Amino acid sequence: MSLPAGLAPAPAAEVVALRVDDVRRRIRATSPHPDRVRLVAVTKGFDQSAVTAALAAGVGDIGENYAAELTAKAASLAEDPAVGTDPQRRPRWHFLGAIQRRRVRDLAPLVGCWQTLARRVEGEAIAGRAPGSSVLVEVELSGLPGRNGCPPGSVSELVRQLQALELEVGGLMVVAPPGGVDVARKAFRTTAEMAADLGLAELSMGMTGDFEVALEEGATMVRMGQALFGSRPAKGRPAHPM
Repeated sequence: MSLPAGLAPAPAAEVVALRVDDVRRRIRATSPHPDRVRLVAVTKGFDQSAVTAALAAGVGDIGENYAAELTAKAASLAEDPAVGTDPQRRPRWHFLGAIQRRRVRDLAPLVGCWQTLARRVEGEAIAGRAPGSSVLVEVELSGLPGRNGCPPGSVSELVRQLQALELEVGGLMVVAPPGGVDVARKAFRTTAEMAADLGLAELSMGMTGDFEVALEEGATMVRMGQALFGSRPAKGRPAHPM
């Protein structure tokens, strides 16, 4: 399976490794429980080199927003003689995009954690293809139209429904609303309080611009793209100008 057109090459593996080390240093300096924090490398918009660089740097959790990119990269990785079918060398794929039920069939054999469940029907599709899958419920706190996620008042019921489908509901995920540090902190704190009330341990909160605030509020997963691979270039421009 060929990779989608327009993906950018990642920086050199040595550069990515240095950036991973820096992020991990900042996690240790910021999180009250750094040993519990999982770094998810988000390779959206980058080609296969981003995945292999992250793996080489010791990051086994790889996040993708688009089904076509995830399936193509997984297929390419399986053909890599350095990885192949060795389960110890394969990543744990995290799906970070809105879930389309028609794509669940393709993703189900690959995804280790579905981070963005917002509706029962999505859980039904996943449970039908991959019983017992690990999932997170995405909480929508911005109130902006078109944003994926479950409204706060419906989170408890959705968690119950997904658990009834025998999915492994590990916790909650949130994308901070626009508005700066104070707005982000409020969203992260609200999500952490909801997870605690529901007895859920995992909190996927924080990206490159706000992950330290998320760590202060209890994040156990941070989703990092730009901090590791740089900005995704506009089409027709070089990925990493000197």
